[in-house]
Amino acid sequence: MTAGRMVIVGAGPAGTRAALTLARYGLKPTILDEAPRNGGQIYRRPPLEGEFCRSAQALYGFEAAKARRLHRDFDRNSDAFDHRPETLVWEIEPGRLQGYRYADRHRFSLDWESLILATGATDRIIPVPGWTKPGVYSLGGAQVALKYQGCAIGRRVVFLGSGPLLYLVAYQYAKAGGEVAAVLDTAPWAAKRHAAPGLLRAPGLFAKGLWYLAWLKARRIRIVHDVRPIEIMGQDRISNIGFDTPAGSDSIGCDALALGWGLRSEIQLAELAGCRLGFDPLNRQWLPERDADGRAAGPKHVYLAGDGAGIAGADAAETAGELAALALLADRGTAIDRNRQALLRRRLAGFRAARAALETAFPYPHALAAALPNNAVLCRCENVTAGELRATARIDATELNRAKAYCRVGMGRCQGRVCGPAAAEILAAALGKPVEAVGRFRAQPPVKPLPLEPLAEAEPAP
Repeated sequence: MTAGRMVIVGAGPAGTRAALTLARYGLKPTILDEAPRNGGQIYRRPPLEGEFCRSAQALYGFEAAKARRLHRDFDRNSDAFDHRPETLVWEIEPGRLQGYRYADRHRFSLDWESLILATGATDRIIPVPGWTKPGVYSLGGAQVALKYQGCAIGRRVVFLGSGPLLYLVAYQYAKAGGEVAAVLDTAPWAAKRHAAPGLLRAPGLFAKGLWYLAWLKARRIRIVHDVRPIEIMGQDRISNIGFDTPAGSDSIGCDALALGWGLRSEIQLAELAGCRLGFDPLNRQWLPERDADGRAAGPKHVYLAGDGAGIAGADAAETAGELAALALLADRGTAIDRNRQALLRRRLAGFRAARAALETAFPYPHALAAALPNNAVLCRCENVTAGELRATARIDATELNRAKAYCRVGMGRCQGRVCGPAAAEILAAALGKPVEAVGRFRAQPPVKPLPLEPLAEAEPAP
């Protein structure tokens, strides 16, 4: 293999660690990332200037030391990278990708010979009747507002969903002085108790979860398990969230709601790059297939790392990023540290085992998505209701893309990145099939919205 351009897409924990590893071996990768500075979503850095700067301890809590180390290592080695921040990669073809720089609205093409995709993840949302009202945010959006802009999404906030992020963001809001009206968890307490033996394989993670829970309870913040959300109410904006529990119906007043059920891998670029996808029952999502070191199944010299190849958390993402870089180096014929590689493989296997226990503790409530009422909005981009999607099953829509052609679900700005998981559950239930049988929305360029003007002419980057 020749010494062509090595490109890393994403500068979160996985992309940063991959870049640092390549630099340690004397190579200079190109890093393309949408954010102004490295860190990704989990270690998102505040603006360099402004009034919203907070300490690393305030921003990242228990993870402050890891965040500082990742930021520091990247900054100290900045001369070893060709770092191109605020850049969107919106199309990938064999040996070439298409990018767009936000700062000067410039479109460009870039040749690559080796590609590490560290594209991260986004919120996994289940629509709830009324979820398009002002004042309703995703959990990730609520966290970004606090981390990056130093503000809360409302004066009195309810957190709804399930997963570790639900408790973490609620804790961060309360710690920052916000009023947390309640934490509504759709997972039953029995599921968490059942998963406890598996969670003990990651004692640090387990201890942090218990600490967040105890901290919230000590401040008399209401925490309700086994919740079934019914409706988000209000005239001009949210005023209440109504829900059922095994003990009966209830309602809580609030002026903001953050909702989310864990994370969903961003796989669009991997699919465009030609990576083979397979259905993963643990994540209940289609994921790019790869070997133990991150080599993608399908195209040569494409590597996958981090949450974009399966949700496992920041520590696992760093480990996978280093492993992917070592695989790339080995494939180039570079002598690598095999002992280090073996250690990283064992560490990554441990993270994935802990992740399986977390999915048991906080199961994705797919039946909740499948039962979305007919009159509820499912696709907010195209204003498609759950009933309109179900109607396509009565014609001949046997998979998601055919249903999309009939009713425009997933055809808007987000291309199904938000509504896709719930749409798959609804269509599968309507057809009486397992969710994997209805497929997924196929990735299409551009993977995210772009202005039309710069698309008129391509210009190769230097």
